[in-house]
Amino acid sequence: MDEGPGLVSILRQGDNLIASIHTALDDSEMVRFQRNLIEQIGRDRARGVIIDVAALDVLDSFGARTLRTLAEMARLRGAETVIVGIQPDVAFSMVALGLGTGTVHTALDLEEGLAYLGGTHSLPAPDGTEPHFRP
Repeated sequence: MDEGPGLVSILRQGDNLIASIHTALDDSEMVRFQRNLIEQIGRDRARGVIIDVAALDVLDSFGARTLRTLAEMARLRGAETVIVGIQPDVAFSMVALGLGTGTVHTALDLEEGLAYLGGTHSLPAPDGTEPHFRP
């Protein structure tokens, strides 16, 4: 990837790609990330994509729209996308700006995202009692 050293890493795990954003990206870096990830989906024939944004404490409207667009582009290339690690302040800002993820799947963390892509849509509740579901 040409985003620069340490900004984004994309790893393959089975049929899935895991993209971790390590620091805030400016608009041009976000567009490069989007392009590179979409190209890698085709190259690796990925069936699922996890975008980990846990390191971000802020996400502007352009970044949120770009992630939503990226998920739609991935779907058109045959891969389902799950965004994981959205921090509480980021979620609050996204909703306040009217930029909810819409049809993009989300999960609390990487483990839950992998479980979703692996077909385990029902996960045990944190206290271990009843399963909970994530759309």
